[in-house]
Amino acid sequence: MGSILRFRKLCFLEPVKSSSRDEKTNSEEKKISESPKIDDQKTCQSATTLLLEEKAKQKKQKKSPREWRCIDSCCWTIGYLCTTWWLLLFLYQCLPANLPGLRAPEPPGARLRREGLTPLHPVILVPGIVTGGLELWEGRPCSDGLFRRRLWGGSFTEIFKRPMCWLEHLSLDNETGLDPPGIRVRAVPGLVAADYFAPGYFVWAILIENLARIGYEGKNMYMAAYDWRLSFQNTETRDQSLSRLKSKIELMYVTNGYKKVVVVPHSMGVIYFLHFMKWVESPPPMGGGGGPDWCSKHIKAIMNIGPAFLGVPKTVGNILSAESKDVAFIRAMAPGLLDSEILGLQTLEHVMRVSRTWDSIISLLPKGGETIWGNLDWSPEEDHVCASTKKKHLKGNNTDSRRVFQELESTNYGRIVSFGKKASELHSSELSTLNSQVSLSNGNSRVPNASCGKVWTEYDEVSWERISKIVENKAYTVETLLDLIRLIAPKMMKRAEAHFSHGIADNLDDPKYDHYKYWSNPLETKLPNAPDMEIYCHYGVGIPTERSYVYKLSPSGRCRSNIPLQIDSSAGGSQNGCLKGGVYFVDGDETVPVLSAGFMCAKGWRGKNRFNPSGIHTYVREYKHKAPANLLEGRGLESGGHVDILGNVALIEDVLRVAAGASGVEIGGDRIYSDIMKMSEKINIRV
Repeated sequence: MGSILRFRKLCFLEPVKSSSRDEKTNSEEKKISESPKIDDQKTCQSATTLLLEEKAKQKKQKKSPREWRCIDSCCWTIGYLCTTWWLLLFLYQCLPANLPGLRAPEPPGARLRREGLTPLHPVILVPGIVTGGLELWEGRPCSDGLFRRRLWGGSFTEIFKRPMCWLEHLSLDNETGLDPPGIRVRAVPGLVAADYFAPGYFVWAILIENLARIGYEGKNMYMAAYDWRLSFQNTETRDQSLSRLKSKIELMYVTNGYKKVVVVPHSMGVIYFLHFMKWVESPPPMGGGGGPDWCSKHIKAIMNIGPAFLGVPKTVGNILSAESKDVAFIRAMAPGLLDSEILGLQTLEHVMRVSRTWDSIISLLPKGGETIWGNLDWSPEEDHVCASTKKKHLKGNNTDSRRVFQELESTNYGRIVSFGKKASELHSSELSTLNSQVSLSNGNSRVPNASCGKVWTEYDEVSWERISKIVENKAYTVETLLDLIRLIAPKMMKRAEAHFSHGIADNLDDPKYDHYKYWSNPLETKLPNAPDMEIYCHYGVGIPTERSYVYKLSPSGRCRSNIPLQIDSSAGGSQNGCLKGGVYFVDGDETVPVLSAGFMCAKGWRGKNRFNPSGIHTYVREYKHKAPANLLEGRGLESGGHVDILGNVALIEDVLRVAAGASGVEIGGDRIYSDIMKMSEKINIRV
């Protein structure tokens, strides 16, 4: 604006004569008068051109693009994806539902209701670890305003508002495994306890909805919610959860015309209910006093979904370094994100501090020792070849493919933890062994770095020199791994092993197996005397599932050295293609390997044997994973994922038919896609 006004003045205004002029002005006028005259029009045009050029230059400088960074690309990509998703969702909600291609598949409950299916047996749902909601009943001053609000499950907003307060209230007492002084967190009751884990992320909601479509409601359907952090016996000691479940089953049995119940447990809920069946028939004060025929009288079928009967190898990574394959990948891609020494986050240390107070974690450690999971040179899954390698070698003729597969070396899955890729491949004679008698509390050089802040983990009491000796050229099987965990986490293991056992019983009639610590291990307890009862193992297959790990020492001198071990995400390239990012994969549902989910129904309980003295019928029902075909399928109508399978149409139909009175034979008996029968034959166990 100022430039324009000066220009107008130059072209159209005549100079005003002044009566008083200084010497400088006079001299300038003299120079001007002596200079040749310039055409006024040309002067104006020249000035105009200069002003326009100056203005264009200023605009160009203002609009010059700033340097484009990677984070800008990420933000724009996320923005485009979110916008597209919301636009598609908006269109889906606005357009008529009867348009071709927009019609959602008919729910199995509606279809079966048309076929005449009606409620017959009451249904009990038993959630697993993590998926059940927890609410606050009493807390510290930092929790003001949170009475009976969810601390776990739901929106998780309190994580961002007061993270340290949230972590404190989710922790249990490190000595007793029960409530810390002044804190009471309890399981959310009712069907809402585990219908959704977070807004829009279903757990039991789809199954509940389909049960409702054939006529189920609150009077004949019940969610057996419990505090999944506690040991199973402590849920009775503190909350009387087992007693309340017993009473509810008895009430539903009577009020629904003396019809036996169908129990549908998921994940860790499977071994929780196994504990319950032994508890309910055992005499008080340790048991529920129901007598030896209680299960036979009240239970029609147990439909185990994603069962973790023999444990979950993922638990090993959680205990050693608070990691899984996804966390290890994040640490590799963004090393400072989870354990930044600048921001002082120490996320993994906080996760480890809290989770090591949860005794239920120990219930998921692999059971059965080397007999089930393999030793340094053998495992039931040793011949497993991942899909990527299989496709690569099948390009030739069948004869060449068989020859190639024979030449592939077996994978040592029995080495559940190896320190370094080399240790996972060496012959067992070249590996050194851990002396379980060695105390790791000696030495002056402790693991944590004092400048990193104080986050308690039991690694605080372990010297770096001792950790180095553990790591050097070592590989651990399931049995020696338990020795290792007892050395690096003695308080947790001492407390938790009073409630859980991980072996195989030689003599199930030994009176020691009457103790509750053995009741959740199917290899150390008998099934109830209920010959008319049925047991199902429903689980997904076709998804790479964590089986064993390659570890390394964490870099010293950094904050993350508070946890001295981490998954070696650089390890990969095994011959069978199953080692990726420091993790060996086998077939499963992404969380539980086929071996753990299917062995008991395929062999351990099959027929009348010492684990199943009354000959309860068992069925293996596998669901081959198929990714969703379009956005309308959500997380997949044929998913085999550990949680997503609860929305699998075929699984829902199986549950509804059995609840309506069908038997295992009537729904098709065994349905097997994996190598579970072949693996079971390799396991030399006395049944």
